[in-house]
Amino acid sequence: MRSVNPIKVGAVFGALGGAFHIGRVALVELGWAEPHTIGSLSFPATAAIIISATVVLGFVVGFVLGVLWNKLATRTPRTRAVWLVVSVVIVAGAGAGVWGLLLRPIKVQVAQAERDVAVQVFGLGTVEARVTSKVGFKVAGVLVDLSADVRDRVAKGTVLARLDDREQRARVARAKAAAEQSQANHERATANVDKSQANYANALSINERRQKLVATNVTSVEQADASKAAEAAARADMSVAAADVAVARAAISDAKAQAQQEAATLDFHILTAPYDAMVIARQKELGSALAAGESVFTLIDPGTVWVLAYIDETNAGNIKVGEPADIVLRSQPGQRLAGRVARIEPESDRVNEERRVQIAFDRIPADFPLGEQAEVYITTARLSQGVFVPESAVEAMKSDRGTVWVVKDGQLAQAEVSFGQRLLDGRREVASGLSELATVVTVLRSGLREGRSATITQGEKP
Repeated sequence: MRSVNPIKVGAVFGALGGAFHIGRVALVELGWAEPHTIGSLSFPATAAIIISATVVLGFVVGFVLGVLWNKLATRTPRTRAVWLVVSVVIVAGAGAGVWGLLLRPIKVQVAQAERDVAVQVFGLGTVEARVTSKVGFKVAGVLVDLSADVRDRVAKGTVLARLDDREQRARVARAKAAAEQSQANHERATANVDKSQANYANALSINERRQKLVATNVTSVEQADASKAAEAAARADMSVAAADVAVARAAISDAKAQAQQEAATLDFHILTAPYDAMVIARQKELGSALAAGESVFTLIDPGTVWVLAYIDETNAGNIKVGEPADIVLRSQPGQRLAGRVARIEPESDRVNEERRVQIAFDRIPADFPLGEQAEVYITTARLSQGVFVPESAVEAMKSDRGTVWVVKDGQLAQAEVSFGQRLLDGRREVASGLSELATVVTVLRSGLREGRSATITQGEKP
């Protein structure tokens, strides 16, 4: 095998590489191909650099191959063939690597404009009832009747339980008898008033006649004085009778009050529902001896069932009363129940740094599970249109600003943008800094550099 001149071989390789790229420049000028770019340089400066680099690289590769050829000239044909194949593979691999890493258009995913996007805040909570009551008797006694059980729904005034009231009924009867006796005493005192008034009128008449007769010496002075004393006594008896009437009247009021008290105490032996309620617990059974105020039932108002949710303080600032919310019960993960923000408590949890927010159901479930965990999604805003980018695709993120990669006119570039709303999936709204013709890259990958050609993919990872 004849030897070759490595310099001439290098010159041939360099010339071929330069001719290839000169031909590509012609195709670019004719509009039949896209120009390659390097960094921020544009065509034709990029073409000159690529042609020069190709000529130099081709010369080096040709020179090396010439040297190897000369060394293989003294080897056997089989050995020369193997080394020739290996050399071709190395050169082809190097060229393909350069093309793939530096020149080939890179595939990227970009954000598409979205419409009617809900901005939501997430929180965890439990199903609770705003109105909860532990009810029992105001008096002590033995439980002799239970008319309700757990899960029963009762109307206001429904009898729930009774105590043994036989002793109290006897007190009520005794109080009624005392009231009747006081009424009789009052009637007798009233009759005594009439009698005392009649006696006084008679004594007054007698005294007046005798005082006239004593002046004419028809009667004695002693009889006149006696009639005068009788008149005074009759007047005093009339005053005493009037006082007895007042005492009897007061006694009637006291007896009636006592009777009312005993009747009220009798009513306390009956336990009724204070409102339309649902029984969620029964603490006592028949025959239990209860102390005054001891709880027998736990009731809730089923119309006040809501979700007590805990929202991180960093996300709670935009929540307002009346905003719509979706509720997902743990037992029904595939169903979203509509609700609204009913109350925002002014005091946060100092340990968990969370705000307590009550979410009312638009339509309370028929079988609501008190204490069950629930997820809430509160819609704080709704955007008519926007472009959203994940935070993982943002570089140099600081507060509400950061740098993103964009595709503009088929080439990659970096742009500093400001962000608006944050979505639950971690994406941020691009509020400003993005030109109309640019689209934001959503997945960062190796090989991104300014000026490199880019091909937009739809939904697939590059």
